[in-house]
Amino acid sequence: MSLRHFVAIDLGATSGRVILATINGGKIEMEEVHRFPDTIIQMQGHFYWDLPAIYKSVLEGLRNVAERGVKVESIGIDTWGVDFAFFGSDGELLRLPYCYRDPHTVGAPDEFFKRMPRKELYEKTGIQIMNFNSVFQLDTLRRNNCSAMAAADKILFIPDALAYLLTGEQITEYTIASTAQMIDPRTKQWDADILSLLGLTPEHFGPITMPGEQIGVLTEEVQSLTGFGAVPVVAVASHDTGSAVAGTQLDGDDAAYLSSGTWSLMGIESREPIISERSFALNFTNEGGIEGTIRVLKNICGMWLLERSRTEWEEMSYGDLIAAAEEAEPFRSLINPDAACFANPKSMTEAIKEYCEATGQPVPASVGEFVRCIFESLALRYRQVVDMLNEFSPKPLSRMYVIGGGARNNMLNQYTANATGLHIETGSAEATALGNVMMQAKWAGVVDSIVQMRAMIAESLAGRHSFEPSNTSEWDEAYEKYLKVYRE
Repeated sequence: MSLRHFVAIDLGATSGRVILATINGGKIEMEEVHRFPDTIIQMQGHFYWDLPAIYKSVLEGLRNVAERGVKVESIGIDTWGVDFAFFGSDGELLRLPYCYRDPHTVGAPDEFFKRMPRKELYEKTGIQIMNFNSVFQLDTLRRNNCSAMAAADKILFIPDALAYLLTGEQITEYTIASTAQMIDPRTKQWDADILSLLGLTPEHFGPITMPGEQIGVLTEEVQSLTGFGAVPVVAVASHDTGSAVAGTQLDGDDAAYLSSGTWSLMGIESREPIISERSFALNFTNEGGIEGTIRVLKNICGMWLLERSRTEWEEMSYGDLIAAAEEAEPFRSLINPDAACFANPKSMTEAIKEYCEATGQPVPASVGEFVRCIFESLALRYRQVVDMLNEFSPKPLSRMYVIGGGARNNMLNQYTANATGLHIETGSAEATALGNVMMQAKWAGVVDSIVQMRAMIAESLAGRHSFEPSNTSEWDEAYEKYLKVYRE
């Protein structure tokens, strides 16, 4: 097999990367050629994404690739979900996009439920209720008489907005649209009743485009700015979790995945949406995946807790943080990582202290105590969600694949095995980029199915680790304590 080169633009909630991937002899090699911050701007009481700055950084990364002089087959883009940008009838950006952490949607679901009941919305979409979902963002903007929304000709999700800036083509990629809570997962089309309540129609969005379809080619302007030719831009699973799961070696009905990063996304892969009284009660989501699959999952507040806490401490490496945690007393303080108080506090450490005080627990004081509290609490929250997933899994779960940055966190992975009782195997920390690249490879004819994609990914992975449960009786006792101090 000759060398084939692809570019993955992979944007997370804290940083973005442009990656050059090479497929050589059935194996994938990836090189990060440019990394940049995804800056959140606080301005006039709101939090915005600096979309022009992100676009500029993407162009810089593409220039770095072009300087290599290799023939690039295509480019794919993935980002976080739910956020979007407004564009006018002249194609111009009307306003910086709100960040999903903006507080303007606090209480927004209850406002929407006055016009469409919670259960009806869930039955239509199968998406978990979270205040920052696109449907609630849009409804809040509508109620606040947002001038940009009123003037919008097109509403493009973040990866679609970047694809538009690169190609001039306005589309809506299916997996990113599925996070909006406005798509029927059975028909994979917009729900007319929901759109009507928002004052919108399908024409406010680009045509729904499936992963593996070509969006367009780089505009002449972008070609001039980057040094590329008319390189195709291909729709991948543009929701980063969709790409991450595509890049995971799931191989049976008893396997779950855990995409571990700023957010932790834990779930199973299904051929059909799971929308029931029980999934509604447990607030599970049904997001679109590749080749018609559904990602049945739950969002868990992941390393956001540690990332925010680190900003309040003197600079320490992850190795130093883990060493400090190992010295701390086990199960001294436990929290629910998904409690509302941790969504976007002014001080994460103060929020953790207040939670512990309110639940009658010792308050963390040292860095090690904070880190241990965060890791143990995450592992116990994972157990709680595994118990829920077992209600929907075709077979009892016995294995879980951990992907994303958390795949490198051996301490948390061992805790997760101990807490859940599952065999834990790490996939790639670059699973999102791998899934992005492999969808492009499928478009290019290098592989022809999800099975071949995952086989090539497994062949390419090195340095995988596995973790078996230990000290399970101690973790069972800790779980009982966790349930007693659990609060929303």
